[in-house]
Amino acid sequence: MLRTTLISAILVTVCSVAAAQGPATAPKISAFESDVELTTDCPIDKAVLANLQRLNIRPSRVCSDGVFVHRVYLDIIGTLPSAAAARQFIEDRNPNKRQALIDNLLDREEFADFWAMKWCDLLRVKAEFPINLWPNATQAYHRWIRNSIKANHPFDRFARELLTSSGSNFRDPAVNFYRALQSKDPQGVAQAVALTFMGCRTDKWPKERLDGLAGFFAQVGYKSTAEWKEQIVFFDPNKPVGNAIFPDGTGAKLTGEQDPREVFANWLIDPKNLWFNRNIANRVWAWLQGRGIIYEPDDIRDDNPPCNPELLGVLQQELVVGKYDLKHLFRVILNSKAYQLSSVPCDDNAQAEANLARYPLRRLEAEVLIDAICQITGTTEKYSSPIPEPFTFIPEEHRTITLPDGSIGSPFLELFGRPPRDTGMDSERSGKPSSGQALHLLNSSHILRKIDQGPKIQPLLQPAADPRENINAIYLTILSRFPSEEEMKLVDTYSKLPVVKGREFLIDLTWALINGDEFQYRH
Repeated sequence: MLRTTLISAILVTVCSVAAAQGPATAPKISAFESDVELTTDCPIDKAVLANLQRLNIRPSRVCSDGVFVHRVYLDIIGTLPSAAAARQFIEDRNPNKRQALIDNLLDREEFADFWAMKWCDLLRVKAEFPINLWPNATQAYHRWIRNSIKANHPFDRFARELLTSSGSNFRDPAVNFYRALQSKDPQGVAQAVALTFMGCRTDKWPKERLDGLAGFFAQVGYKSTAEWKEQIVFFDPNKPVGNAIFPDGTGAKLTGEQDPREVFANWLIDPKNLWFNRNIANRVWAWLQGRGIIYEPDDIRDDNPPCNPELLGVLQQELVVGKYDLKHLFRVILNSKAYQLSSVPCDDNAQAEANLARYPLRRLEAEVLIDAICQITGTTEKYSSPIPEPFTFIPEEHRTITLPDGSIGSPFLELFGRPPRDTGMDSERSGKPSSGQALHLLNSSHILRKIDQGPKIQPLLQPAADPRENINAIYLTILSRFPSEEEMKLVDTYSKLPVVKGREFLIDLTWALINGDEFQYRH
């Protein structure tokens, strides 16, 4: 344990992302940066760099290939690149290799897995209290969300189906949007609609605005069936028609024959509707960049303006031009230099991060973190629900990001901030580090057993004739890059200490890198 603590202290200092280093004033380029020219070839870069120039803030350099391959895998598919994939990308001399990698990852199966997880957080996909969708409905809902993402359904279609569907929550999964609510009265539905599709918290709205939105959902009906926990969601024309007013203050003309939800959906997904376009453009940016142009992504209001209105306008325009193809929007953002900036600061201005001068550091999601550790070591995790119902026990070979139900979890997920999926708010997921998390990664038998016994990591822990081969392989597997010369010297010095044996040294190195900020943070 002393040896592990010692090398952790050495390597965490060296390998940590430069969050605490202060602005990079020296001309020397770090392992996290490249000398690629920071150009303004696309509208996103023009908007970001023009704003920074107005504010006299110097942007960070473009990130290195090792950082990029590590980052883009995690951001697009929630998965680490293999050591072979990282090495191949770093050594590739094709000037268009970043664009090619982005295209490849957007077409991977894991893209649907990872983004279904994101949408399940937002849509409160949870079988047990307080949402109480129940397991059958949760499975059906998750499958529908994932299939929609895999088929790349346009976002306006996705939203419309959620808002207007009727039928069984087991057989017509989109109706679970109306089931996955703690309050199913018209005001409760309206609050969920505003949060999900307009990025607005209605507790800050005037009462008349919320009541007007609630009018569109006054005729949503629910009824049970003879099947266990099945429920039908339907348009009930026998309920009184609400006084429906659109959020922009325009009154709606409702007839007793048309479902008011369809009237609202037609208004919402109109390409000219700022409420809809602004929300999803801002949310996608926040998902990929860690911070919305409007901060927080579900707190859009008049007195919380965007940090860069021109950039938000560019993204909204891309949405409309791309006919709400979210992969198109992803592709535009990911190929921009603004996304590819290093996390190493080049300016100590307090407003630098808020104005997108660098890629912001953020903790890996709990699901992504444990999947990464399992991927490195070749191990699995056990998941179950405290309520022993069907579909609540998951085979160990399932990756954590594929868990369909917020009720199914583990002590690790709870410790590392997985959201409970009770409200659909972005703030439910905690990215703040804690002493408990640090102690678990450093000292728990859970993590040590994975490193010591995991079948996939064992070949890397067998000393080679040239120790550099082991060191390079471990760095590529965990950090997706080669060690710097300074790191190699430190590691080599440690490996020659009398108390360190060959395999024990490699276990120490693996443990140290897993406990470093560079592994635990997007950077």
